[in-house]
Amino acid sequence: MQNLPEAHNFMKVTGFLIIFNLMAMNHPLKSKPPSTLNLDTVVLGGGCFWCIEAVFENLEGVVSVTSGYSGGTNQNPDYESVCSGTTGHAEVCEIVYDPSRIDFTTLLEVFFNSHDPTTLNRQGNDIGTQYRSVIFYTGLKQFEASREYIQRLATQVVFSAPICTQLAPLKHFYKAEPYHQNYYKLNSQQGYCRVIISPKLKALQKKFPTIYKK
Repeated sequence: MQNLPEAHNFMKVTGFLIIFNLMAMNHPLKSKPPSTLNLDTVVLGGGCFWCIEAVFENLEGVVSVTSGYSGGTNQNPDYESVCSGTTGHAEVCEIVYDPSRIDFTTLLEVFFNSHDPTTLNRQGNDIGTQYRSVIFYTGLKQFEASREYIQRLATQVVFSAPICTQLAPLKHFYKAEPYHQNYYKLNSQQGYCRVIISPKLKALQKKFPTIYKK
C-alpha cells in the first residue's frame, strides 16, 4: 500500500511522456513533408528555353525550373557560344518535380503538347542543333517511360511526321546566365513573350486545367 503513491506518480509521468511523444510526432515542426524527400529531375529541350521554362514552372508538382545548356562538349558554355551552333549543346531546362504530385508521364504529355517534336533541329523560326527536341533522362525508368511514350504517339499517329526527339542520358547541366532565369515572368510584355509564349500558355492551361497553378 505504501508503494501506491509511487506507482501512481510513475503512471502520471509515463502517461505524460506518451502523450508528449504523440504530440511531438504530430507537430508540424518535428517532421518534414514526405513530398520534399523524394524529388526527381529531368532535363528537357524543345526550342528556346524561355518557352520550356514558362510552360513547366506553372505546373502543380514542379518544384523548380532552371534554364541552361546540355548535350554538348564544351564545358561551362555561354549563351553566345551555344547560339553559334558549334558547341553541341541544346537550350534546355532542368525540371525538379515531386513524383507524388505529378508523374513523369504527365510531364511528357505536357512536353509533347508544348513544342513540335517532328522538326529536326528547329522550332518555328529558331533553327539549329541548339533548338533540337531532346529528353536528357536521369535514370532507366525515365528512359523506358520516354521511349514507350514516343512509341505510343507514333502508333497512334498523333503527329503527321515522324518524331525526331532525341533520348540521351544526362551527363552535365550548365545553368544559363541570370538574365535567362524566370524570363517570361520578368519580361511578359516583350515581343517574343507576347507573340509566342503567352498564346502557348493559354492553350496549355485550357488543355491541362487540373495541373496548372491557379
